[in-house]
Amino acid sequence: MTVQATAYTYTGHNCSTGVAPQPGYIAVNPKVIPYGTKMFIVTEDGEYVYGEATAEDCGGLIKGNRIDLFFDTVEECYAFGARMCQVYFLI
Repeated sequence: MTVQATAYTYTGHNCSTGVAPQPGYIAVNPKVIPYGTKMFIVTEDGEYVYGEATAEDCGGLIKGNRIDLFFDTVEECYAFGARMCQVYFLI
C-alpha cells in the first residue's frame, strides 16, 4: 500500500490502544489499517527504511492512506518530514 507518512514524537499520552509510544509504533486510520496490524515501512524511493512497525495509535489528521511514524526526538521527526512510503503487511 502506498501512503503519505509523517512523523511524531512523545506527547505525554499513551497510544490509542493504551500502550506507551515507542519507535516501531505508528498512528493509522484504524478504518484503513486496523490496530495491531504488523507491517514493514520504507520510503518510496528506498532512501529511508523505518522497518517493522505495529499500528498502535491514531490521530485527528490521520485520514485515508496516511500514517504517522513515531520517533524518539523532535530532530528525528524534522529530518524525516513527510514522505511517500510503501507499507508491506506482515503475516
